[in-house]
Amino acid sequence: MEIEVKFRVDFERMRRRIESIGASFLREETQEDVYFSVSLPELLRVRRISNLGRAFLTYKRIVDPGRNEEFDELEVEVSDFDTTVEILKRLGYEEDVVVRKRRLVYRLGDVTFELSEVEGLGGFLDIEVISDDVEGAKRMIWEVAEKLGLTENDVEPRLYQELIREKMKGRA
Repeated sequence: MEIEVKFRVDFERMRRRIESIGASFLREETQEDVYFSVSLPELLRVRRISNLGRAFLTYKRIVDPGRNEEFDELEVEVSDFDTTVEILKRLGYEEDVVVRKRRLVYRLGDVTFELSEVEGLGGFLDIEVISDDVEGAKRMIWEVAEKLGLTENDVEPRLYQELIREKMKGRA
């Protein structure tokens, strides 16, 4: 089970804080996520990590809709991003939104930090633990969040695609 909490953050300030608590920098990713129209609590996306030359097909089921902290996730690497997107379209899935981001990935013990600058939305930090012990994982996440100066007020419970859709409606 993937347990994560997403926070709205100032990208550079949070980068310095993550590094100051001793997290190890793993990699930088330039991501493009194509989400398809499926009914919540399910998510279907194809992700291109262009700077690493990799792509993934991901299915997620949100276990706790509304909070969006617990996900049952299946993911497979695919050899061709564009062909995978086209296959899903031909199967009848409609493209919903595209999310583009620059992501820095850090790790501290069992905790992964995904610090993202999301195009059109700003800075976000996903603090993630993979575990079958949901409550233990959440405790771990909140212990680290506290060290970073984050509180419940900083949590962003909406999915990126929800935020993008809201921003698009605001422009209409």
